[in-house]
Amino acid sequence: MRRDNRLWGPSALVLAIMLATPAWADDTSQTDKAKDNTAEAQADPHTDPQGVVLPTVRVTGSGYETEDSTSYTSSQISVGEKDARTPREVPQTTTVLTRQYLDDRDVSSLDTALRKTPGVVVLSNDNGRSSLYSRGFEFDSLYFNGLPAPLSSIYGTQPDMAIVDHVEILRGPSGLFAGAGEPAGAINMRLKQPTKELGGSVAVTGDSWGGVRVEGDVSTPLTPDGKLRGRAVMVRDDGQTWIDNNDNNTTVGYLSLQGDLTDLTTVTLSYSNLQRDMKPFNGLPTLANGTLLDVDRSTTTGTDWNDFSNQVVDYIGEIEHRFDSGGYAKLSARYSDRDVDFLYGYAGTAANSSGTVTSMAWLARDYEEDSLAVDAHVSRPFVLFGQEHNVLVGADYQKVDSTLLQGRGSIATRNNVYAWNTDISMPRVTYSTQTETDSEQYGLYGQLRVKPVDDLTLIGGARGTWYNDKAVNMLTGVQTSSQVIGGKLTPYYGAVYDVLPEASVYASYTEIFQPQDVTDATGKILDPRTGGQYEIGVKGTVLDGLDVAAALFELTDKNRSMSDGNGNNVASEEVRMRGLELQAAGTVAPGWEVMAGYTLSRSEYLNGTSNGSTFSTYTPRHMVQAWVKHHLEAVPKLTVGGGVKAFSDFRSISNGTSIDADGYAVVDAMVGYQLTDSISTTLTVNNLFDATYYERVGGTSVFNFYGEPLSAALRLEAKF
Repeated sequence: MRRDNRLWGPSALVLAIMLATPAWADDTSQTDKAKDNTAEAQADPHTDPQGVVLPTVRVTGSGYETEDSTSYTSSQISVGEKDARTPREVPQTTTVLTRQYLDDRDVSSLDTALRKTPGVVVLSNDNGRSSLYSRGFEFDSLYFNGLPAPLSSIYGTQPDMAIVDHVEILRGPSGLFAGAGEPAGAINMRLKQPTKELGGSVAVTGDSWGGVRVEGDVSTPLTPDGKLRGRAVMVRDDGQTWIDNNDNNTTVGYLSLQGDLTDLTTVTLSYSNLQRDMKPFNGLPTLANGTLLDVDRSTTTGTDWNDFSNQVVDYIGEIEHRFDSGGYAKLSARYSDRDVDFLYGYAGTAANSSGTVTSMAWLARDYEEDSLAVDAHVSRPFVLFGQEHNVLVGADYQKVDSTLLQGRGSIATRNNVYAWNTDISMPRVTYSTQTETDSEQYGLYGQLRVKPVDDLTLIGGARGTWYNDKAVNMLTGVQTSSQVIGGKLTPYYGAVYDVLPEASVYASYTEIFQPQDVTDATGKILDPRTGGQYEIGVKGTVLDGLDVAAALFELTDKNRSMSDGNGNNVASEEVRMRGLELQAAGTVAPGWEVMAGYTLSRSEYLNGTSNGSTFSTYTPRHMVQAWVKHHLEAVPKLTVGGGVKAFSDFRSISNGTSIDADGYAVVDAMVGYQLTDSISTTLTVNNLFDATYYERVGGTSVFNFYGEPLSAALRLEAKF
């Protein structure tokens, strides 16, 4: 079903960019400076009115790519910020997954990438439909070149990694530039950009489950001077898994056009289209007491008519002008259209001791979503008392309109997990729930970076957010909920002190708020939740190329809905997550690249009937990620790599029943060989020792997933 009240389209987005172009381009002086891949240029030393020579100021934009680097780290990031800054300048825990790391780990989807990322928990589902967690909370949005897009795991809207240059992850609240959201953090996808030189690649990957993936990527100048350039990426992935009756096919198209209006003004337009078609699998049941089943890892509990399809279309437009005197101004917008249809059956009850479930269940949805995000900001350095400082101000707007048609029910069919029958009669689907939801958010924000002395940076920021939403029952026309939040203030405080040229210590306090949709005894919607985090840490670079970091954090989420004991909701529940994170990424020696991290955390309820008990039961207390790659000097064309992922015990609570999963350790490996100057091949092996373990636990009837068994993938790539 498609709604007729589409509010925005690509033409409106392009028009907004075009209208903004003349005013910004007017400020440009024609110089010989050109934007390079780091978007940094040096302005000449200048003099203030009193004749004092002031320090050199840098012109910083937002371009910073990793695809031409073999490193596992990036010199610049923008997640949790608007400016591109060094990781040491950001007073929160961050991780970068560079293009080289993504390729070495044979990563094609975002959830697969985050399974190989320190400090992140992935609650497994079909490829592209897993839930992503950090510090006990789920990510509810993704950023594409700094622009937000809604994220909901059930709809499979995670991007394919073929269009991504690198992924940036920030852990903890990021409300200054986000507005409303969960306190998990932020994930920014830096999309591949057109290049001024002709280049590209073609790759074919086959895996031991029978899946075949073909990728094509070409970038080319469209004018002799390269001032107009374009890029195209195409993917066809006929995916298979180790689970019976669980196909996962993906088709991707990506186009990007970039032009230099002047030496200091750049416009970028991009379009992406992702389509998924799969037979979904909703996980295994447990025994009634929560005991996990000991069945073959290929066991399915689906049906022959299980079907999931979606289409995710994104348009992004950006115009950036870099000032001669330092800093830049940027206007960007993203429009997204998402259409999802699915129907699937799964176990409707826990299994008895003989493996029998007494009924099955089904769920059907037809979901459509339009979203728009617009951001405009200006960042300017200035010199005061002989020190360089920076001020950034901006405004943003987000709107999400969606319709949901949903039906669900049970099927009076017994089945057995040891001999599952997928030939089940398809139910007659009726959509008993039909809801239209609209939300809108405006924000004004500012950030000031002050250097009172050479080695100290003090950071202060604030945001005002105006938020409203409403929901309407499409069957009755009755508005079922509505709320308006006006002028919600979100603060940001940070400090970074350079104790050495290669090391800094930092401290920060960050916040975010999340609207709620439940009412109190008077019928009033509860006040928003507020997530706040204190973090202290140290970041540095050792061995001339290895970025290391350590952090202690305390994250609290307040005003959560809870019962007052009389059947009414009140906004008074509070939970807390405390932890330690260690991380290392980059070059430890010539030919050696490392990505490693350790997370120790503990969460608890601070009040209410659950006071003192664990809040985030699915977050292991101990998490280890380690990966090392070595380019053999004795055999220059050969590269080898290996690593381990180790989690301690975790569990879920389902209607009072505890489902406990043992900790596990999984070893992966890779071997790469450069056949010619332009052709290479890579063999990656997952779960080298074929460990059997549950990667996710959920309910007694559903959402219990084994981890992937021993598997291999062979990739052949030609570059030009």
